[in-house]
Amino acid sequence: MTLHIIDIAGVIPAVDSDSVLNSANLVTIPLTFFDLPWLLFQPVKRVFFYRLTESKHDHFHSIILPRLKLSLSLVLRNYLPLSGRITWDTNELKPSIVVSPNDAVLVTVAESDADFSHLSGYGQRPVSELHNLLPKLPVSDDSATAFSIQITLFPNQGFSIGVAGHHAVMDGKTSSMFIKAWAHTCKHQLENIASLPDILTPSYDRSLIKDLTGLDEKIIQMVRSLKGNKTNIRSLTPFPARKLANDVVLATLVLSCEDIKKLREQIKNVSPSLHLSTFVISYAYAWTCFVKARGGSGERSVSFLFVGDFRERLDPKLPATYFGNCMFPVGCYNRKAVEFTEEKGLVTAVEILSDLVKGLSSRKIETIVKELAESFDFQKGSTQFGTIAGSTRLGIYESDFGWGRPVKVDVVSIDQGESFSMAERRDESGGVEIGMCLKKTEMDNVMAFFNNF
Repeated sequence: MTLHIIDIAGVIPAVDSDSVLNSANLVTIPLTFFDLPWLLFQPVKRVFFYRLTESKHDHFHSIILPRLKLSLSLVLRNYLPLSGRITWDTNELKPSIVVSPNDAVLVTVAESDADFSHLSGYGQRPVSELHNLLPKLPVSDDSATAFSIQITLFPNQGFSIGVAGHHAVMDGKTSSMFIKAWAHTCKHQLENIASLPDILTPSYDRSLIKDLTGLDEKIIQMVRSLKGNKTNIRSLTPFPARKLANDVVLATLVLSCEDIKKLREQIKNVSPSLHLSTFVISYAYAWTCFVKARGGSGERSVSFLFVGDFRERLDPKLPATYFGNCMFPVGCYNRKAVEFTEEKGLVTAVEILSDLVKGLSSRKIETIVKELAESFDFQKGSTQFGTIAGSTRLGIYESDFGWGRPVKVDVVSIDQGESFSMAERRDESGGVEIGMCLKKTEMDNVMAFFNNF
């Protein structure tokens, strides 16, 4: 695969005195205790593939690219923090997102001779090739870029939009809302639409998140304790990126609506009172296949978690369009692998996830923060530590920029841990797409178990 970088330039938010935030002045948004746990993690990276056979070189550069850039400038009026950066002033107790006049989102434009159909498919693809379609996200001890974009042309095949976002700036729900807002603006910009729909207009009211028990400081102490560099405790440099072998591949496994119904009935026959949502069933099934594929001693320690959305679980509730992070991890730690590989393994995983989901509304944030700190110790001792990125409720396939919906969306940053990604199926209501990133030999094993139920 050959990639040519054609241009790297900043796109500045269009000036609009009526926007939620005014780019004429310095804007500072302090991070909350929902943002701080993600401060030193590697960026969240996704790539959206759009098939367009008329995407010849001239058409792309004269029509498609200018529309994408103009609409990006327009939508950034409402999403101004994405053009900023995270800083940690020596006089402040915690970091903030800072947006200065003329700050911009860095956009890389590239061209690839790769097989678009292969890279945008569901089968095994070298993760290194997908990384070629993603932008860098500059970060240093003193400053961490919030967001960056790469637009890659596949001549006569289509184009991709790769995005990299700092996790302390936004969670998956906010990121997906932005992509849909950008797509909406691009598709309708010729109609001179004055404003975004309410469901795509972010809310920045952070006064609703009250730190009454000193969670900010507790989480900052936790983050500091995990930082290897003890000489600069305010450093924003992330944890080192995981080095990947050449045989690491990303694949998307699919459960149809009918598959999930069969699994649900299978579990109901054993334990009928569980919370049997599509999320719980899909994650439990993927997790048990993952543990079986790894093999090894049944006594080995395994752990897994997911993030719960607290927008509607706080008092008062946050707006559904709240900009930032409003998720906390909850999980099950230090279990034995045999619990998930034996005959009742799937039911065991469902029981655990069901209890965790049911307990989200009743458990205090303080308790979850304590468990989060403990989870880092369990991660060191676990032979498998599964996490989940994304959700079937984010609507990632609704991002139509005017040339149709994406043919595929991949969360590439799952390669930084033993993570899965989850999304709704593109062409079937009720189905699920599950992304995994593993060495090829282990991926083959996972797929064998996954496709045999």
